[in-house]
Amino acid sequence: MSFYNRYFTTFLLFSLLSTICVAQTAPDAILGKWMTISGNCMVEVYKQKEEFKAKVLWFKATKKPMNKWTDDKNSNVALRNRKLLGMDVVSGLRYDSDEKQWVDGVIYDATTGKEWNSIVWLTKDNFLKVKGYWLFKFLSETKTFKRA
Repeated sequence: MSFYNRYFTTFLLFSLLSTICVAQTAPDAILGKWMTISGNCMVEVYKQKEEFKAKVLWFKATKKPMNKWTDDKNSNVALRNRKLLGMDVVSGLRYDSDEKQWVDGVIYDATTGKEWNSIVWLTKDNFLKVKGYWLFKFLSETKTFKRA
């Protein structure tokens, strides 16, 4: 392989790797559809102005059809009849370029009717990690999603 071919190949490889790394840390990198690793829920992460949100697209339903499930555990009685399908379950996320993660979010757990603080990040393997926590980040639970 000639010097120029080797130089060109190295440059091309470096450019490709740089593009991949930038894509993983770009603010919009989390946009799209994500499925839990366990395969029981799919959400769509979308952006509204500078805020990132996630809504329920699909979940594994038992006992009754998915479109019949409502937010019956919500502490706000007025919201107990809203459908889980299509409901926002993550809101308020904003991208922190220093931390290379999405912070200051709120995640809603419809199984308990409770809200938790949340942060989100992408792994090197392109998995989406969503951590819900109460007061301190070490009092938390993390869910892993793969791109759908």
